[in-house]
Order: sequence, then structure tokens, then C-alpha cells
Amino acid sequence: MATFVLIPGAGCDASYWRFLVTELEAHGHSTIPVALPCDDDRAELEQYVEAVIEAVGPRRSDLILVAHSFGGFTATLACERLPVRLLVLLSAMVPQPGEAPGEWWTNTGYRQEHRAAAQREGFDPEDVDALFYHDVPADIVAEEQRAPQPRQSSTPMRKPWPLAALPNTPTRFLLLRDDRFFPAAFMRRVVHERLGTTPDEMPGGHLAMLSRPKELAERLLSYL
Repeated sequence: MATFVLIPGAGCDASYWRFLVTELEAHGHSTIPVALPCDDDRAELEQYVEAVIEAVGPRRSDLILVAHSFGGFTATLACERLPVRLLVLLSAMVPQPGEAPGEWWTNTGYRQEHRAAAQREGFDPEDVDALFYHDVPADIVAEEQRAPQPRQSSTPMRKPWPLAALPNTPTRFLLLRDDRFFPAAFMRRVVHERLGTTPDEMPGGHLAMLSRPKELAERLLSYL
């Protein structure tokens, strides 16, 4: 059975994987939801990778890394340190050599395309609920909003991603078609330009692990 290592995005803790964990473990697989030091102003990308290595511990076989959003910068580095069977980039930022995470937004033309998508689809691009929770059930949104939200430090955004190329690890990109934060048309272009592939797609917004955990689990399991 596989071990799914679940790497969160910016300003998120490991708990938002909880429904996906239930689904994957119901099929007999192991899961490791990683807690990253996102609120530690001393922690750079190197410390994020160390957190992944420490969470994995001695379980060093049949690893599937699933990286969400900003987690793409961490997971691609972790692939250099772990025997990863498959990397799944879930609506994730794809780095390129020498690019700091904070530069990704300008380099990809994100802001212009995000504003255009918001205008086209009729949502406020500054409204957090509209961006992230528009397709999440109301009771789960309330649960999330009651929980303390970790602060995301800007420290790991500053230094360039250090590798000369993306890791030589089998990789799938899973695009979320209803994502308002990373609009589908924008991400299709970024994936084509940076990975040279066509992404896989499924329904769901940016937080599909909360809105569609069963479908997400089924898609991940299909990769096995």
C-alpha cells in the first residue's frame, strides 16, 4: 500500500486534509499530513523541506507526494531528498530555477489573469470566502472559520528556488476546474509552459480537499 504525504499550501495547517485522510485510509493506504512552519519567520524553504523529511521519518518506500498550492515549491525540493514514487501537484505553484516564490506571481502574469477571471465570472477577487470557500459546504466553512488560522510568514517567499531543474520524478498535475484563486485557463497555460504537459482535471474549487474529498481521493488512487 502507498503512503500519501500531504503538503499544504500557504497559511494552512495539516488539518484541512482530514477528510481526504479518511478517504485514503479507508482504502488501506497510509497518510502523512505535514505541518509546515508557516508562522515561523526564521523558516525558509529549506526548513519547510526538513519538516517534510521529519514527518516522513523512516517510511521511505512507495511515497506519493501530494502538494497543494504553495506546497509545490516545497514538494519539488523534497523529491531530491526522498525516494518519491509519484509527485502530484494539486492546483500547485510550479517553480522554475532561480525564481523566488514571491516572484512567481509577476513571472506568470497571475494578477492580470486573475482579475480578468473575476470580472468574467462575477466574483470579488479580494473576498476570501468567494475565492476559497464558494463550493465548500456551509458547515465545513463554519468549522474552518472557528478554528485558529495559522499566519503565513513571508520569509520563504524571498530566496530563489535553488535547483537547476525540476526533479526527475514522475509527476502529474491535477487542475481544479472551479478554482477561483488559480483560474483554470491560467493554470493550463502555466502547466504547459513549465511542465510541458497537459494537466489532468477534476471539478472543485481551490480547497477541493474540503469540498470534494471523495472525488479527490478517487483521482489520487487512480494514479496508483
